[in-house]
Amino acid sequence: MPTLTAYLMAAGASPVMQGLAIIIGTFILEDAATIMTAMQVRTGHVDLTVALVALYIGIVVGDMGLYGMGRLAALWPPARKWITLPGGAQEGQWFDRNVFRIVFISRFVPGARLPLYTACGFFRARFGLFCIAAVLATLIWTSMLFLVSLRVGQFLIDHLGTWKWAGMAGFVLTIFLISRMIARLQSNETR
Repeated sequence: MPTLTAYLMAAGASPVMQGLAIIIGTFILEDAATIMTAMQVRTGHVDLTVALVALYIGIVVGDMGLYGMGRLAALWPPARKWITLPGGAQEGQWFDRNVFRIVFISRFVPGARLPLYTACGFFRARFGLFCIAAVLATLIWTSMLFLVSLRVGQFLIDHLGTWKWAGMAGFVLTIFLISRMIARLQSNETR
């Protein structure tokens, strides 16, 4: 299966094709797409503006997709029977009141986006507020990860030369393992 890097290289100098490759990459693994895109910016294969705009669009559209999946699930009668929370209609109001907190916490806690963003849709948190929160949280998190990745990318280019991609794979793996470890620790704390 071709990687995001292969698609970006195939897209050549076409900013539109590069942007589409980045957006598609965010639908698969957004943190890895962010890291790999930063590396492509660092090596000069992708323009900084194209990279950031595509990352922001892809991630926010993906977030909206998770919200939409929750809304669709709420329209399916068996799904409504599976979800029983105390308070009846109150859970929808709770999600609506706390949508910013939910989105911001989810953006920074590994593994939390899928269940919480779909829950926002399922319980009808206001879509406009959800979108504003998703955009703001994405701007903060993605910008931070992108900047760190640019720094790491420069270090890898300077010190590893042709082995820079192996170093980047190690960096992506490290981010993944740290996020899994954090998720596991949080899971143990809630038990």
